[in-house]
Amino acid sequence: MPFSDSSARRIPAVEIISPRVVDSWTHTRAGEPRGYIDSDQLKELWIHTGTACNLACPFCLEGSHPGDNRLAAMKLADVTPFIDEAVELGIGQFSFTGGEPFVIRDFVHILDYASQRRPCFVLTNATEPLLKRCEQLLPLKDNAYPIHFRVSLDYPDEARHDAGRGDGSFAKALEGIRWLREQGFVVSVARQTDEGEDAGAVEASFRDIFRIHNVPDDLPFTSFPDLGTPGSEDGSPEITETCMEKYPTKESRAHFMCSYSRMLVKKGDQVRVYACTLVDDDPDYDLGETLKESLDPRIMLRHHRCFACYRFGASCAEPT
Repeated sequence: MPFSDSSARRIPAVEIISPRVVDSWTHTRAGEPRGYIDSDQLKELWIHTGTACNLACPFCLEGSHPGDNRLAAMKLADVTPFIDEAVELGIGQFSFTGGEPFVIRDFVHILDYASQRRPCFVLTNATEPLLKRCEQLLPLKDNAYPIHFRVSLDYPDEARHDAGRGDGSFAKALEGIRWLREQGFVVSVARQTDEGEDAGAVEASFRDIFRIHNVPDDLPFTSFPDLGTPGSEDGSPEITETCMEKYPTKESRAHFMCSYSRMLVKKGDQVRVYACTLVDDDPDYDLGETLKESLDPRIMLRHHRCFACYRFGASCAEPT
């Protein structure tokens, strides 16, 4: 896959853009300069293990399903140079997403290599692929750094959850959570939001279910809006330079993931560095082939998912 077009479109942070130039990367549809983020550090590296998944959720922001190869499966040899580079750059955490990471043959080996060097954070549906690898996971408890798992449980309603993820997936996820906690791993829950919901009541309903199923009821939650499927456009407002006056300082912009994190994706046989976990469907967010060079380009807030970060302070990350 050629990458030269997207690389050529990136505008270095020091370059002054003429207001007469109207480009979809640098300017909104109305011709206003877009909001942007400049990066000067790397605190977190996300590794996309590939879009293959054991489930086929119609709302999946990656469009994942069994056998999907929009993003290719990572191998240990693909990621070790980046993990080593990240450590040299002072990374604080490695995080993993998919697809479902545990369907990837090399994933436990990748997680082993990473957790010997920094804390790790894994997004998983905690169903069959994880449960089949329990014995492989146990030795990783003795590694130098902890592993935190965030498990997807969409709603405190088994039927509604299974309608999107498949029959039995809710019960399997609870089984996975229970096993992970029994082994001493840190576990949290990712859930979906409903417009106008009472968040406290929703989470109380989850905790009632946890108690019934002998799952610890102290699990923390992270809630997400519907982020759309790859290539979709949800009509979110475009973020301009004027909008960014809401976040005038480096410190106030720090919640934007593109200010401190990067994501590795594999397309074909090439591993590339992208700006964040939510924009791999747009090649203009390809920032190069090394982590160091990925910190130089200015990140324009063009993707419609950027608005979630702007409006809600959303982050895919959690501290381990």
